[in-house]
Amino acid sequence: MNAPMRKHPTEQDPRWAAVIARDRSADGTFYYSVSTTGIYCRPSCPVRHAKPDHVRFHRTRAEAERAGFRPCKRCKPDQAEPDERNGIAARLAAIDWAAVAESLDNYGYAPLGKLLSASECAELAGLYEDSGRFRSTVVMARHGFGRGEYKYFSYPLPPTITALRPALYRGLAPIANQWHAAMGIETHFPAAHADFIKRCHGAGQTRPTPLLLRYHEGDYNCLHQDLYGEHVFPLQVVILLSEPGTDFTGGELVLTEQRPRMQSRAEVVPLARGEAAVFAVHNRPVKGTRGTYRVNMRHGVSRLRSGERYTTGIIFHDAK
Repeated sequence: MNAPMRKHPTEQDPRWAAVIARDRSADGTFYYSVSTTGIYCRPSCPVRHAKPDHVRFHRTRAEAERAGFRPCKRCKPDQAEPDERNGIAARLAAIDWAAVAESLDNYGYAPLGKLLSASECAELAGLYEDSGRFRSTVVMARHGFGRGEYKYFSYPLPPTITALRPALYRGLAPIANQWHAAMGIETHFPAAHADFIKRCHGAGQTRPTPLLLRYHEGDYNCLHQDLYGEHVFPLQVVILLSEPGTDFTGGELVLTEQRPRMQSRAEVVPLARGEAAVFAVHNRPVKGTRGTYRVNMRHGVSRLRSGERYTTGIIFHDAK
């Protein structure tokens, strides 16, 4: 009796099924290269399929090119994906800031919609192994923060973060000023992020705070607040870079608020890959029967049940 033929490891990789199906929904989530031709392609490329033992998978275009492969002339993987053509600026322009302000006032967080395409998410997550892009690495278990890792970017920030940080701040600064006024805090935030960063740096807060987080199965992040010095912008943004249900399960963003003389309340914030949410860093104002009072907010990530999860966090104040 003949023994069944063993499959090549490439055939056992779920990405190979996407290549065989020429699945357009997988475009931007990974690329594949062919050693016999020296090219790399999108999963949906119409070229004849190569033998599995000649195929390698790559998280990003840059990774494939560093390995010595050139872009395919049929599927043009080095050109913008269809969902990239509107650009980050257009996606930011589509945000309804009045709705964002209302949600923040009611719940302490607000969805911002999809800010990054699949390939932009992959490119950003792909920086995690490039140690030259970061100023420090935090292993959460060493500090009692949970399990998993995160890294703080160094200046200059990646182009995606450089574009998002001042643009998001511009939309959020009026909300932050309204919150401070409601809570009786005299600090006023300037309209431009560059002016706020000058204030931080003048107080010795010169270290950048945007970060990249990575979780594996069993990892989690304890409830916390990102306070790094005297000058704190009261809102921050998170963008999910992995696809729930495909890249990982579990790992939900969790927010809690503690109102005076009341039980804590929790919110789970659902996000898809590329989607963002803004939430309170520390306190937010809540109207009560006797006026406005401050609610204490914390955020964390529930236990990852399987897979790998990447997230980027955009904090608007720098750290000491």
